[in-house]
Amino acid sequence: MRPRALYHQEANAYRLCGLNTPARTAGLLLGSGLADARARVPELLCQEADHQAEQALLESLADWCDRYTPLVGLHHLGWRKEDASLLLDISGCAHLFGGEEALLEDMQQRLLTQGFHSSVAIADTIGAAWALAHYGGGIIPRGKQAERLAPLPMALLRIAPDAVDGMAQVGLNKIGDLYGRQRAAFTRRYGQDVMQRYDQALGAVAEPLSPRRPPPAFVTERRFFDPISREDDILLVCEELSEQLATQLEKKGEGGRLFELALFRVDGAVRRVRVGTGNPVRTPALVVRLFREKLKSLHDALEAGYGYDLLRLQAMQVQACNAVQTSLNENRLQASCAVAELIDNLGARFGLDAINHMLPCDNHMPELASELAPAALVHESATFWAEATLPEAGLTRPLRLLEQPEPVEALAMVPEGPPLRFRWRKALYEVARSEGPERICPPWWCEDSGARDYFRIEDQDGRRFWLFREGVFGLENGPQPRWFLQGVFG
Repeated sequence: MRPRALYHQEANAYRLCGLNTPARTAGLLLGSGLADARARVPELLCQEADHQAEQALLESLADWCDRYTPLVGLHHLGWRKEDASLLLDISGCAHLFGGEEALLEDMQQRLLTQGFHSSVAIADTIGAAWALAHYGGGIIPRGKQAERLAPLPMALLRIAPDAVDGMAQVGLNKIGDLYGRQRAAFTRRYGQDVMQRYDQALGAVAEPLSPRRPPPAFVTERRFFDPISREDDILLVCEELSEQLATQLEKKGEGGRLFELALFRVDGAVRRVRVGTGNPVRTPALVVRLFREKLKSLHDALEAGYGYDLLRLQAMQVQACNAVQTSLNENRLQASCAVAELIDNLGARFGLDAINHMLPCDNHMPELASELAPAALVHESATFWAEATLPEAGLTRPLRLLEQPEPVEALAMVPEGPPLRFRWRKALYEVARSEGPERICPPWWCEDSGARDYFRIEDQDGRRFWLFREGVFGLENGPQPRWFLQGVFG
């Protein structure tokens, strides 16, 4: 194998940022100049690094690592963004794979199958695991961080290169050289970061892990020795997982609002499918139906490839879901369930963000009296507000208004009376019947607009309009009233 290297531009110079094993064996070092490296190793194959592609690859590997734990994070050193690592919190997960050693072996074997050479380490702290992973990998027994880190180079403490060089000048080359020394002297000379990293590696100071994805509230999964690929099989397994998830939700008295089905392919690719609900649910048949609708709406196929060896169903968002008495208000309950089912089905096809609901606002002006809100987020007490406000005799206002009132040319018999005819969008309408006026005044702090007199108008062809006259006749030095059309009755 020929030596290979990646380089990038740094401070108006090309420097090495990636080396394979033959290149390291030839004596090349990260950060060396590209010209010097080519002079020392003439057979070196060089290629410019694509950090965006590397970041995308690292994120795809992080998605794949969800098969071991939902808590997966990315770790970047502040002075070397390209030197990134994956951090996994496997607390409580190792026994699912037969222990830490079995988990480590399984991860390395799967990565090798995908063409990745990895160095993996397990330890009680992030600092200790990071140091050992960059020194060959392995497992540090519980409470043995100080013993295993002592012979490792000082650079593996995750401190800045200038601090490493400064300590090397006084003979401090290994992490164990810091044991038992006065902390104040190191802090004054090399900064607070040295002792902070030292304490984090040994577990004296906590270092939290920031996961890329929020951890789910409830999780169920199933692994397959023989991968599956057919959509019918996937939905059948999804139904089984939904039943298990429903049991967990019922014990907590909660229902899911956002479900995610994660499909882990054999070659490492991960596909995630999400569905949301208007109300908290835990009925397996409903969850499966939503996923079936979602899969139908996908423009691209699942592309199972060699198949999926792991399916995971998780509830990302949950909400209290108490038992409901169905016999006292059955009609209202059926209507609520029908609306929620419609929202869920449409949301599975088009996305919940595309399904909106009208909600009342604290403003009596018609164009500001309501606003659109995502239907899945509407509180159940506000879902039927429009039904409660509709009069028995019929609609007094159009259900849908124009985005902005449009001016019309109107002719009235008397100044304060209803119009006899009006012209809107270059079309002339003869008024057959009218009802009104209904006066609506703007808030006192709105000085630009005047009082409005609203009329319900029906023309000779039976079309019905909602017009208003803005302004009042007879005001001294006031503007002339104007007519506007605000809505059309369906």
